[in-house]
Amino acid sequence: MAKYHAFAAALFGCALLMVPTQSFAKTEPVYTGTFNNIAVSGYDPVAYFLSGRPVKGSSSYKTMYKGAEFRFASAANLAKFKANPAAYAPQYGGYCAWAISQGYTASGDPTVWKIVNGKLYLNYNREVGERWGKDIPGHIRSANINWPKILAK
Repeated sequence: MAKYHAFAAALFGCALLMVPTQSFAKTEPVYTGTFNNIAVSGYDPVAYFLSGRPVKGSSSYKTMYKGAEFRFASAANLAKFKANPAAYAPQYGGYCAWAISQGYTASGDPTVWKIVNGKLYLNYNREVGERWGKDIPGHIRSANINWPKILAK
């Protein structure tokens, strides 16, 4: 009988692993991936604005914002972010801007980015970024409507 209970428990455990976690998981305000708590895949969000390109941050320069660790390439960039994080953090928590405009979440790729009206947007990949680029104002409007609903789920 004990063997039966152990087998049943193991079978139940395996079945739980097959259930999609999205149905139980609340959308976090900042996308960090599954295996760490690092925002923007460790890229420096301030560098997009100052250098005009993605730059990897360093664990030597980091801060917490909205429950996620943000990394920076320099102490100066860290200070700028701390002074006004909302000005530099990617929109929609770094999730794919196009996906948010469609009403769901997908990871944002920090190498597929665009600054629009002083705000940083990430997209899933180059193809999705091109699709998003065909109607940026419309997609931003839709995403701005969808984002609070997605966070509330």
